[in-house]
Parts: sequence; structure tokens; C-alpha cells
Amino acid sequence: MNSFQAVFLGLIQGLTEFIPVSSSGHLVIVQSFLNIKEDQILFNVILHIGTLIPIFIIFWQDIKDMILLKKEKRKETFYILLAIIPTGIIGVLFEDFFEKLFANAYLTALMLIVTGLILYITEKIESGVKEVEELKFWQPLIVGLAQGAAIIPGISRSGSTIAASLFQGLNREAAARFSFLMSIPVIGGAGFLQFLKVVETDAFNLELKIVLFGFLAAVISGYLAIKILLKVLAEKKLNYFSYYCWFVAAVVIFINLI
Repeated sequence: MNSFQAVFLGLIQGLTEFIPVSSSGHLVIVQSFLNIKEDQILFNVILHIGTLIPIFIIFWQDIKDMILLKKEKRKETFYILLAIIPTGIIGVLFEDFFEKLFANAYLTALMLIVTGLILYITEKIESGVKEVEELKFWQPLIVGLAQGAAIIPGISRSGSTIAASLFQGLNREAAARFSFLMSIPVIGGAGFLQFLKVVETDAFNLELKIVLFGFLAAVISGYLAIKILLKVLAEKKLNYFSYYCWFVAAVVIFINLI
């Protein structure tokens, strides 16, 4: 992998992590077309960690209030921790299975079709009015299951969790905030576990410069992506991303068939 490829992958990761078109799916497709084979899983994790930075920048006040255990944020903090339980269980039990999927561009395309359907249906439902604190204790678990399913390349994490949140009756702003905040422990935890695995196997052979370029590209594009998604969500235009997902899936399937 060279510096240009690293920056390109970082831009793809940052934009697609929050824009609901599946970051992992796009990385699988792009890496397949660029014929990049080395350290795919680890480099993907590094890019995911890069996308944590803009979440902290944009939602720092919420994060700070949760860290300080402010009374008005305690229930939301508990629900975020509750939501990551099913995600963690799915990730641990099916880790090897999901890693194999990262080499299958055709399956990723099929999952992009599913993501498009999720977004299209979501935009057809009426917006809720609830805040996170008004949810029943079992409802965050549903959102956590949606996030767990998004480990599959082609299923958008932001799209599936926002959709699940909206179906629970949350308003759009609360659904987006809940989706972004609950991604922090999941992305951070996955990155830490992968780092330990690399340390044990001494499998990391990418240049530091290449990693840094990809990381910075993910941070900058991730920040822009969050701003774009918040605007699109407020304007009720998520279905636009459905058409994009279906278009990309059609192109990938066509290329794999010829």
C-alpha cells in the first residue's frame, strides 16, 4: 500500500463511516479494485479509530456531561452501555466469520442493497418525538442488535442504528446523537482488541507515514460527513443514499459477473 492509496482509503472511510452507505463495505470494494491485500483488517481499524476524533469534537459537550455523570445524562449513558452489549456479543462470537467476509466484494454489494432498503423504508416512517431518556430499557438493545449486524460489510452502522432508533420513536436529532455516541465504545474496543492481536503476532508491517496519512484523511472527511448527515437527516432526505447504495451495488455485481 502506498501513501496515495492510504489517503484515498482514509477519505472513503471518513465519509462513509457516518454517511449511511457502509464504510466497511466501501473499503472492501475499493481494496478489491486496488488489489490491496496486506493488513486489511488492521488498517481498517486504524481508519475507524480516526473517525472517533470528529465525534469527540462535535459531541464533546454530551461526552463531557456523561463522563462527569451529570444527572440529566445518567440514563442516556446507561442506555448507551446497554446498547453495546449485543454488539459486543455478536462481535466476539462471530469475529472469524465476519473477517472472512471482508474479502468478498460480491456479498458486500448484496448487503449494500439491504442498506438501501433500510434507508428507503426509514424515510417513509413518521418521525418520533421521544428523547433517549424516554425509551424503555429493552429498546436500546434493539439498536445494539442493529449495530451488531452492521459488522457485516455492506450494512451501514450509522444507517442501521439511526433507523432502529427512529423505529423506537426517537426524534431525528436524538437518533443521530445516540448513534454517534454509542459508536465510541464499539469502535474503540474493536480497535484495542485488534491492536493486541497485532502485537501478539507482530503482523503490522505498514510504514508509519502511510498509517498517519490514512488516519488524518479519515479524521477530516469524518468531520465533514457528520455535518452532512445531520443536515440530510434534518431535511428527511436519507432516501437519496438508498439510490447511491443501489447504484454502487449494481456496478460491483456487474463487474463481478463479466
